[in-house]
Amino acid sequence: MSTKKPSQISSALPESLGSAWFENCMNHLNDAILITEAEPFDEPGPRILWANDVFYQSTGFEPSEVIGKTPRILQGPLTDKSVLKTLRTALEKWEVCRVEVLNYKKDGSTFWSEFEVTPVANEVGHYTHWVSVQRDITSRKQSEELLSYQSSHDALTGLVNRREFEHRAEDLLKRNQQDNSVHALCYIDLDQFKVVNDTCGHVAGDEMLQQLSAVLKKVVRNSDTLARLGGDEFGVLMECCSVEGAYRATSNILTAIQDYHFIFDGHHFRVNASIGLVPIVGTENTLMGLLKDADAACYMAKDLGRNRIHVFHADDEELTQRHGEMQWVSRIQLALTENRFCLYVQSIESLKDSDKRHYEVLVRILGQNDEVIPPGAFLPAAERYNLMVLIDRWVIDNTFRLLTMNTTFLNKIDFISINLSGHSLTDATMMDFIVTKFNEYKLEGQKICFEITETAAISRLSMAENFILKLKSLGCQFALDDFGSGLSSFGYLKNLSVDYLKIDGMFVKDMVDDKIDHAMVKSINEIGHIMRMKTIAEFVESDKIKDLLKELGVDYAQGYAIHKPQPFKEIIENEIDPKKL
Repeated sequence: MSTKKPSQISSALPESLGSAWFENCMNHLNDAILITEAEPFDEPGPRILWANDVFYQSTGFEPSEVIGKTPRILQGPLTDKSVLKTLRTALEKWEVCRVEVLNYKKDGSTFWSEFEVTPVANEVGHYTHWVSVQRDITSRKQSEELLSYQSSHDALTGLVNRREFEHRAEDLLKRNQQDNSVHALCYIDLDQFKVVNDTCGHVAGDEMLQQLSAVLKKVVRNSDTLARLGGDEFGVLMECCSVEGAYRATSNILTAIQDYHFIFDGHHFRVNASIGLVPIVGTENTLMGLLKDADAACYMAKDLGRNRIHVFHADDEELTQRHGEMQWVSRIQLALTENRFCLYVQSIESLKDSDKRHYEVLVRILGQNDEVIPPGAFLPAAERYNLMVLIDRWVIDNTFRLLTMNTTFLNKIDFISINLSGHSLTDATMMDFIVTKFNEYKLEGQKICFEITETAAISRLSMAENFILKLKSLGCQFALDDFGSGLSSFGYLKNLSVDYLKIDGMFVKDMVDDKIDHAMVKSINEIGHIMRMKTIAEFVESDKIKDLLKELGVDYAQGYAIHKPQPFKEIIENEIDPKKL
């Protein structure tokens, strides 16, 4: 028997553990009480000497099944061995120990117990017993488990949610730095989900997501993590999986989606998916980098025709371009928030000795160090990620404001050209926005010429027709930009009431030396005039080109040989005060 001094509790129990007084006190407690002998610690362990009624009621055991046995009768396969190790260490040091452990009742059912074990010594300081006070915390644990499940799983589908998916991916990357194994991340974006929502409503969309989640569960390996990342996007984390194995597994996923047929309220839908697959190889990966790579690969699958898998490769030039565009998205949004866009203009000069002044408005971004960022750097990303409507709105609002604030300049010019993207032609709110701005700034419509590209007009012909007619009723003019780039039939021009035809610069810049380009410019100019349109040649970069355009009878020229783009405010000041030129 140990002679170590008691730590907290000295022996104050009655001499007889079986006394009526003692049992009466212990049986009136709400917690289970268990008293064991002090030793041994090794097998079979301290024997149980006494337990109160609550212990028997909560565990289902009879006294004859408990007395003389060890507390290990409460342990089972799911009992946490690390908790038991913590308990044993405390017992060996004769320390008070409080732990939470999963125990077993007589019938094999489990319950959670929070218990505190305290050593009890006699009057001479020898430890004689352990007293364990045990409280059933099963309800609390179940509530905690439910909250934990809800925080890590999607409420609609029951799949792991994005937060838990990213957490598991982080753990995988940490392990990967130690063993350098190969894994994969699969990013799935459903292609026709919006059609289901638009046709049958969100109830149908939710039902389809639930059904499709069940389909995916059947084809995903048990060792992998299937998650709903949001909306109609899913992710699969494939552990210990070669690139070839990951592609086979992803192909099974795509086939399962293709074979799935959704029926709702008499409507039948086939759903496809674009999938990006990223191998996780080496130790340099980061979660943010993996998600960007997967997103880029998924969008590349969409660009290549949808309903396919695109595997990410670090040296993929198309994906490199996609990454650059994705990075521009946040920069564009920040520039809009911080009002870091700025307006430049380029003169459109008459080739027929007219003194009328025309300018085209161009947009730039001022960088964080006030460097001027050209449109070629950010407009492709804006087009791809549907940010052009926001940029067009900014340009229109700020152009109108500058014009009305500078009436002297406004009276000197014939008109200002503003570009409209194809996205703006199809945006349901753009027409009302433009009309509202005309009214707000009290600007005359004839001072504005909107430019739309040939490809945008052709692909949205009926929308373009309506758009043009409505704004022409306000006095606005229209120019068809980049004409000839699509090499389309001239026939559709009969349906578009445009005032100016801008000849695509790819024909103009080499027309002095290239007979075919010369013939194209000549042909477009003649057709434009027959249809009572004025013609404007772009990319006029030399006096030779300018002189040749005059010979052909082109009406206007625009390019670096005419005027290099300048800040709009500088042009306004120069027009008002020519001495500044």
